[in-house]
Amino acid sequence: MPEATRRIVIEPLTRVEGHGKVSILLDDNNRVAQARLHIVEFRGFERFIQGRPFWELPVLVQRLCGICPVSHHLCAAKAIDGIIGVDQLTPTGEKMRRLMHYGQIFQSHALHFFHLASPDLLFGFDAPVEKRNVIGVIAEHPDLAVQGVMMRKFGQEIIKATAGKKVHGTGAIPGGINKNLSIAERDELLAEVDQMMEWSLKAVEIARQYTLTNLATVSEFGAFDSNHLSLVRADGAMDLYDGKLRAIAADGSQIIDQVAPLDYLDEIAEEVRSWSYMKFPFLKKLGPETGWFRVGPLARVNACDFIDTPKAEAARREFFEVTDGVPSNLTMAYHWSRMIELLHSVEVIGDLLHDGDLQGDDLVAPPGERRGEYVAMLEAPRGTLTHHYRVDENDQVTMANLIVSTTCNNEAMNRAVAKIAEDEISGAPEITEGLLNNIEVGVRAYDPCLSCATHALGQMPLEVKLIDAEGNTVDRRTRP
Repeated sequence: MPEATRRIVIEPLTRVEGHGKVSILLDDNNRVAQARLHIVEFRGFERFIQGRPFWELPVLVQRLCGICPVSHHLCAAKAIDGIIGVDQLTPTGEKMRRLMHYGQIFQSHALHFFHLASPDLLFGFDAPVEKRNVIGVIAEHPDLAVQGVMMRKFGQEIIKATAGKKVHGTGAIPGGINKNLSIAERDELLAEVDQMMEWSLKAVEIARQYTLTNLATVSEFGAFDSNHLSLVRADGAMDLYDGKLRAIAADGSQIIDQVAPLDYLDEIAEEVRSWSYMKFPFLKKLGPETGWFRVGPLARVNACDFIDTPKAEAARREFFEVTDGVPSNLTMAYHWSRMIELLHSVEVIGDLLHDGDLQGDDLVAPPGERRGEYVAMLEAPRGTLTHHYRVDENDQVTMANLIVSTTCNNEAMNRAVAKIAEDEISGAPEITEGLLNNIEVGVRAYDPCLSCATHALGQMPLEVKLIDAEGNTVDRRTRP
């Protein structure tokens, strides 16, 4: 690497959940020598839940995040189902959890698209920073701003009705759920479904038109070939709550398929690098150099064979018309695929609300043969989420491994940062704020949840330095 003579830091990353930064090193010729996404916060959930009773996990681990707590709540609950030997929930338990999950997908996708990503899409990547925010959207596109608020509110009301609270609920318990959906709750939610469907169809069209209108730019902006990984149903359909692993290559050929969550360690490993608290997962059979993959809406739309709700399936088919039926590897296509999932979610919600099983009284399945270890997966808004636990004979957690969605996208986000930096910043006569926002646009496309994704391997030493007035280190103390 050429000797770096200039360092540019984007800190903090804006309009993302959690704390992160990007560092860019320029050489003597003002060319990008290195560009990295750094996760600068550390949250040790995998360690401090050790020793806790396993039945606490669905409530404990969701404290990782205030944006996607339902995903961790449900994934932990699914893992605990396995620990206590419950392989099949009651119809009411299963459908209430699904309703909770699709409410979470709906509210999270609406929040990201309308409030975090839309300023870039509506005003341009280099628009004035005082305009390029949700206040600017409210000023110039009040209808869209209201839609975003009301759509997120609808998803949050579903979560409240199924989990007891909008944030950090307690609805999922070992073996099932602790409440059903009352007729009054059902009717209140059903009254909003048609409006949510109309707005979701419009959101798909906004994302579609943006992509097609700017296809020349989108085709180059942070785009690169990659593998894609997601859960799919046994028949290949998209399923955001359950399924088995499928990974495809950039051309659509299958790498793995129908791998059970319990067998994930046979197929997936994680690499650690010194400059980030976030790990780098990869497919073992391909290795860390070529086995990295993308997850989330783009990967799910690419990897599934079909979507089992009609309006979202029609939107998926339009999505593939752009690529003549092969997977899309465009980073900015995350927005279009995310809105397809938004539409799919409200279709599923509408179907579930008409299902009488939601008013059933059989909420919890009886426990079966106890297991000391289990792995659960689901598709969180940002991608495939894995919870792996071991417990001892005293019901205490002895090991936890959480591979979260944003972690799976770590390598892809770093490659997007590097490509955009090289394309937009290398050789630029002036590095403007708008130019640097291009980097953030590439990261935001993945809708990262950085607080969920922070993990580290090994020890975290404490180091204290004493610095004199000239900036020289005069003393140093460390503690492992």
